[in-house]
Amino acid sequence: MRHFRKISAGLIFGSSLVFSACRLDMHEQPRINPLAKSDFYTDQRGARPLIEGTVARGQLHEDTYFYTGKINGNPGDYMPFPVTKEVLERGRERYNIYCAPCHSVLGDGNGFIPSRGFARKPPSYHIERLQKAPLGYFYDVISSGFGIMLDYSAQIPPRDRWDIVAYIRALQLSQNATKADVPPGQEIPSQAPRFRDPGTGATLPVVEPHAANAEGSMKEESK
Repeated sequence: MRHFRKISAGLIFGSSLVFSACRLDMHEQPRINPLAKSDFYTDQRGARPLIEGTVARGQLHEDTYFYTGKINGNPGDYMPFPVTKEVLERGRERYNIYCAPCHSVLGDGNGFIPSRGFARKPPSYHIERLQKAPLGYFYDVISSGFGIMLDYSAQIPPRDRWDIVAYIRALQLSQNATKADVPPGQEIPSQAPRFRDPGTGATLPVVEPHAANAEGSMKEESK
């Protein structure tokens, strides 16, 4: 019995040496580390250059205008997709996160950062030059930066950049609208909303959903 135990112990010890040797070989395989020197290639570079025309997965940017905002090197002036309520809501959300700290929620350049002594105040979106600027100009500034403003290409995906551009146009309209821009039949100023619940400060107010419709129908009946 003791003799059998000695043989078993010997087999276990021997097999452990064999398997550990295999594990070591698998971990220490002959290979070229990234950016390491290689004598195999004439240029001695271990990392080989990409084949011409190689495109990273998910990076086939065939729609040039969508990804640059430019047409033949010049800023375009149209949205690459329809502007909906959802687009503007997304644009407002992204704008308030990335743009409002400098440009303010109104887009007048009086954001939190300039108010705390930032060296250069950003221009207002409501000056004549930026009111006339094409949409692709704003997209390019977000993508590439301008002056001391760094680019936001790493933080904001292309689709969100366009959403922000649409919202900037909405901001410009909100601060510079005329009576001609008001839809027919809408009062100036609009009726104040009625609240089902005014809120407490910790909770948001709840607007009465049928108040506006009821007022409109009453006016129609009075006619």
